[in-house]
Amino acid sequence: MESLSMPKILEGGYCNSLTDYSRFVTREVNIGDIAMGGDNPIRIQSMTTTNTMDTIATVEQTLRMVESGSEYVRITAPSIKEAENLANIKKELKLRGCKVPLIADIHFTPNAAEMAARIVEKVRVNPGNYADKKKFENLEYTQQSYNAELSRIYKKFIPLVKICKEYGTAMRIGTNHGSLSDRIMSHYGDTPRGMVESAMEFIRMCEDQNYYNLVISMKASNTQVMVQAYRLLVETMVKEGMNYPLHLGVTEAGDGEDGRIKSAVGIGTLLEDGLGDTVRVSLTEDPEFEAPVAKALVDRYGERSRKSEVGSRSELKVESSKLKVAATEHSKLITRNPQLSTYDPYSYSRRNTEPVQHIGGHYHPIVMVDVSKKNLKDPFFLTSVGYKYSAGLDKYNLADQACDLVYLGDNLPSFSFPGNLKQIYNYKTWLGLKDKSNCHPLCSLEEYILLDVKDEFLNLVEISFEEFNKLTTEQLNNFRQFSNVVFVLKTAVLHGMADQRAFFIALQERGLKIPVIIKRSYQNLDADHLMLYVATDCGALFTDGFGDGIWIDAPGENLSLLNSTSFGILQATRTRISKTEYISCPSCGRTLFDLQETTQAIRSRTDHLKGIKIGIMGCIVNGPGEMADADYGYVGTGPGKITLYRGKEVVKKNVKTVSALDELIDIIKEDGNWIEKA
Repeated sequence: MESLSMPKILEGGYCNSLTDYSRFVTREVNIGDIAMGGDNPIRIQSMTTTNTMDTIATVEQTLRMVESGSEYVRITAPSIKEAENLANIKKELKLRGCKVPLIADIHFTPNAAEMAARIVEKVRVNPGNYADKKKFENLEYTQQSYNAELSRIYKKFIPLVKICKEYGTAMRIGTNHGSLSDRIMSHYGDTPRGMVESAMEFIRMCEDQNYYNLVISMKASNTQVMVQAYRLLVETMVKEGMNYPLHLGVTEAGDGEDGRIKSAVGIGTLLEDGLGDTVRVSLTEDPEFEAPVAKALVDRYGERSRKSEVGSRSELKVESSKLKVAATEHSKLITRNPQLSTYDPYSYSRRNTEPVQHIGGHYHPIVMVDVSKKNLKDPFFLTSVGYKYSAGLDKYNLADQACDLVYLGDNLPSFSFPGNLKQIYNYKTWLGLKDKSNCHPLCSLEEYILLDVKDEFLNLVEISFEEFNKLTTEQLNNFRQFSNVVFVLKTAVLHGMADQRAFFIALQERGLKIPVIIKRSYQNLDADHLMLYVATDCGALFTDGFGDGIWIDAPGENLSLLNSTSFGILQATRTRISKTEYISCPSCGRTLFDLQETTQAIRSRTDHLKGIKIGIMGCIVNGPGEMADADYGYVGTGPGKITLYRGKEVVKKNVKTVSALDELIDIIKEDGNWIEKA
């Protein structure tokens, strides 16, 4: 085995460190003239949505994508004719002065992959359906039949590997959560471990042929599954002496604010831990809108890497035998690492807390918003945080995304707040209130320790990890006795997510079950960057089961944006469901209808169905598989034809497009899940 560039032993189990930013060092892979992995920056890519047989349309869209920031462009090749036409696309791009590396996206068709590998710089194959069987059946495989099937796949796959070696073509082994083969499902189930093993089988086949020009991905529409799968992949690769570059993406993220938040939660969680060498944000929008979002996500880490306290990009040149020794030591370190004794990064489990006034315990995470700068003589501003005031009736109507706490600082309102909306004041102002019903104090840690008068029901105590570490044993023991304290966790550290995660781990190690509201502060950000940053910073913690509330501190920002972003993060992390979820693919040359138009049509009639998940897929490749989490599915199966699903079960086949949405709604009604719009 050729020499590799490997990181230090992974102190975080799946990453270099759980506390400091340090990028996981991967093998450098050449994709045309643009290398990935190693010391290269995190690369940006996207995928065309045009018909691959329409050369000019594909070329022109590719040029727009490159202009918007895509460093690689992926194009679908569902059959050999599309694979052959990649040569015409590449030729036309060169005539226009564009040398962007092209990636062929392959599903089901080995002959198309073998043709494309001779033309483009990289091919993507899905181990779940490349020469493997995926019929969505529950098949039983004995170990003997499993091995026999794997041997058959090896014979089908190796010709592609040899072509890639001959032509210097890179390959992405891209596992999708919803398209695991029946063979993998029979042994591992629909799990992150199954995703990892699906990829590892193909990686081992490549290494058997001494082919190492690989990039690996673990995509899912469920951010928890996606994050867990990538972490397991890194741990597994390192144990086997591998460090292939990682392609990050949340598949079928959707569109608009939802798609951006969901992408930032999944991708950002991994970027925070130094994982990822290329990023594709999958939005149900024109592809040129994807690269700027991906770039906004990754640009933070170039700066962070330069300022990292660790600052190490260890370049150990080691041979295969030494890698195996490192893998053994890595396994020992995972076992003895005290941080990992109370924290399992490979499966979701919410931190165990004692509830305080519907915060913590079994209650869903709360949303807190700062309204202290608003006109507190006008109740109508509360509409932006989910409380619509009716002057005629002198009452409030609650939306599904109505915040739970509002911070007023030292300002007093001149009207009555909704009865179920808690008001939070600075301690001294709270102390002076004549009527303290539904009003509670916020104080610093130092204030709280010295206070003689405390609220009987709820005290918010602002604290940082640094301050927590300075508490004496006696002070910690005092906190154990209180049943009316909720921490508001702040941070001023550049790598704030890791700083706050360390706080949660420290709470668990000390057996403190105090609920925690995660607070992050931002200055001078536009709305788009704010949304992406906070979804990364807070979403990463909620994905790991940390946090009982969220408070986005962004002075001057629109209250409606802060409120909807908070709820969007909780929705994306599956910790609080407050609206309909749409699992919609980003479209490509295989798509059989206008995804953007169809998604908006479905959304317009179903967006009031709180908690329902609807999959909207343009073709069978991203159909019943990638909408594995969905309650209902709307999948293109032919020109003008839609197949409707209940979960993974086909309910109606080949429904005409003009009536498909009505029939989908009929199915929802049959199940008793329909409510009329208010």
